[in-house]
Amino acid sequence: MSDVVDGYLLEVTGRLDQLAAEARSGGLDGAVDLIVNALEAGGVVQTFGTGHSEAFSMEFAGRAGGLIPTNKIALRDVVLRGGREAGTLGGSSLERDPAVVDELFDISPIGAADVFIIASNSGVNGSVVGLALLAKDRGHKVIAVTSLRHTNAVETKHPSGMRLSEIADVVIDNEAPYGDTTLELPGIGGVGAVSSITAAFIAQLLTIGTARRLAAAGKTPPLYISANIPGGDEHNKGLENLYQGKIRREA
Repeated sequence: MSDVVDGYLLEVTGRLDQLAAEARSGGLDGAVDLIVNALEAGGVVQTFGTGHSEAFSMEFAGRAGGLIPTNKIALRDVVLRGGREAGTLGGSSLERDPAVVDELFDISPIGAADVFIIASNSGVNGSVVGLALLAKDRGHKVIAVTSLRHTNAVETKHPSGMRLSEIADVVIDNEAPYGDTTLELPGIGGVGAVSSITAAFIAQLLTIGTARRLAAAGKTPPLYISANIPGGDEHNKGLENLYQGKIRREA
């Protein structure tokens, strides 16, 4: 077991090192610029991801140490807040449906100054590409977090013929390999997925970069503290109230 543990650790840390080097060289500055510009204009950060890429949205929006002016858009919203039946959430048909994005936009608290961060390892599913296209059409800036190795090796599932990486204003490569798995076990197949780990690292680097940029401009970054420490709920609720109607928080 130790050999595969060490092998997987090497695959993960090597990719985190690549992302750290990218950040040090200013490779994430374009995304931070868009986020800071949106916040300074009174907007919030809209995040979206389907399947395991929803983990990126959860890492960026609504957690301790994260930015408060953030909103998580999820496919389940069309059931919780829209007119679709719960059965539509089964399988992968909804995430591949480009038509779902119009309803998502209609039921989400999206403001004119908002910026979108859309995470998708493949970057080709209909809902992901469709939301990016609609956001751009409505005048929003879009940041993509995707695997360039994977997305460039597969065909898009959107009728536009476009990939997420071809639509976004800023593209961040999550450094995941084609197929996402990093180890090949004899007689078993690929294991050791990595995109969720690198995406979480990217989410935190963007949060840190935004907070530092705001502080450097003499502003207090609107950050959550843990609700499980004294005064946490009061601190968070007070700041959330500043963005009433712009963000949504739910279980």
